[in-house]
Amino acid sequence: MSSPAEIPAPISRIYDLADLSEAGYEARIVPDAKDRAKLAEWLEVEAVDAFEGIVELRRHGHNRFSYDADLEADVVQSCVVTLEPVTSHISRKFHRELHLIPNVHRFADKGGAVTLDAADDDAPEEIARSRYDLAGPLLEEFVLAIDPYPRAPGVAFEVPAPESDKPESPFAVLKQLKGQG
Repeated sequence: MSSPAEIPAPISRIYDLADLSEAGYEARIVPDAKDRAKLAEWLEVEAVDAFEGIVELRRHGHNRFSYDADLEADVVQSCVVTLEPVTSHISRKFHRELHLIPNVHRFADKGGAVTLDAADDDAPEEIARSRYDLAGPLLEEFVLAIDPYPRAPGVAFEVPAPESDKPESPFAVLKQLKGQG
């Protein structure tokens, strides 16, 4: 079984941030049925019935940008108890700050210290090139929003009851074996 990180993303929308004007830019990302099928395969779910992302980009300086997105999607997964199809709706709004640092990868390759703090969610996302995939953050948020253990409505997992009220002791089993010998 492969993970989404090992397979190229099924949808992509490259935009060159160097072309972004002061007025900003809005992109609507709506994959067709074929791309939604690829997305479902990538996520290892039954189907992605709908996926729409609206991305707004704004320039805040020569190398600073904001990325605001609305994501609406419908995903069909198998119930972890009954294996019946379970449809869920995902609705997310999120914001990212992008900071273009063209030399970030070259600096790291030369043995320079690059400090990443995963706990600092307010820090801007550092990008090395102005060509940016607008679908990438939408896919990241989509993956995070999917229920890892979907259940059909009203279904609960129940631990099977033991066949007898009191489990048989291993010593009782040995005693029975000794009695037969």
